Formats: sequence, C-alpha cells, structure tokens
Amino acid sequence: MNARLRTFALAAAFSAFAATAATSTAAIAAPLENGPPAPEFTGITQWLNSEPLKLQQLRGKVVLVDFWTYSCINCANTLPYVKSWNQKYKDQGLTVIGVHTPEYPFERDTGNVKTAIKRLGISYPVAQDNQYATWNAYNNQYWPAFYLIDKKGQIVYSHFGEGDYAQTEAKIQALLAQKS
Repeated sequence: MNARLRTFALAAAFSAFAATAATSTAAIAAPLENGPPAPEFTGITQWLNSEPLKLQQLRGKVVLVDFWTYSCINCANTLPYVKSWNQKYKDQGLTVIGVHTPEYPFERDTGNVKTAIKRLGISYPVAQDNQYATWNAYNNQYWPAFYLIDKKGQIVYSHFGEGDYAQTEAKIQALLAQKS
C-alpha cells in the first residue's frame, strides 16, 4: 500500500509541476498605459546592421525592443512577425531593435550572430548583449520578449513568448497614431 501511495504522490507532484511549467511558458502580454521610462541600451558589445544607438536619439519614434537569440525556436517563430512589422511600419516611425542575448556560449560569438542575421534576413539593428546588461536593465527573463516604447520613451507594452501577434501589431499601430 505504501508503494501505491508513494507512486500516487509522485504522480500528483509531477502533474502539478507539469501544469505550472506549461503555464509559465505560455505567452504573456501586458499593456501599460503610463509605463516606466525605458532603460538605455547598456553593455552592448557590438552593434550589427547599425551604428550604436541610444534611446534618447529615438525619442519621437515608437521602438520595439525584441530580446532574442538565434538558436531559440520560439524566437525563430516570432521572427516573421517582427520582420513584417519592421517592413510595414519603419517608414511610419517604428524602429525595431533586436537585442541578441545569448543563451549558450556559442551564441556569444559575433561571427555566429552575423551569420545568423544574414541567414535569417534581419535588416534592422541588432545589439549584441553578451553580458546581459541590457537584459538586466529591463529585468527581462524570457526569450523572446517584446517591449514597446512610446514616442516619449516609456515602456507601454510588453509581451513574453509567442502569440498575440494581432494584439501586438494593434498596439504598434495605436502608438504610431499618437501625437508626440
């Protein structure tokens, strides 16, 4: 009987863990009407596709900060949407900045990141955040993670994981429509 109870207890504990893990990987979106000031890019080891950028110089634009890494399948799944938003809205005032924060040691190599950017067809600026300085400034915990910054420099929307693409695009459109 004790063996059956132990088996049941282990099964129940595993089920609870699996349910928690499943919900923790689900997409989470959070609109913020008057969010905090966006942290500046910091500790960037290399800028790719761009000269170094500062958020201060992007005031008056809507900025999408995309934390990603090139070997993350979830990041790869969001990439067509990010590239599409960049193409559709860059001439209307959207600036997309990919913050490449490595999950594995081989992703720290700038040559590997450059190769991935070319293979993936990424044309927007990418900040290589090997030391997690910008990641930590945003208190980020996820790949992928989107942060939308309004024209005044405040984070007004965040989304973690895949999904809710229509909601994210609608927020981009609403922010672009706002006066500076």
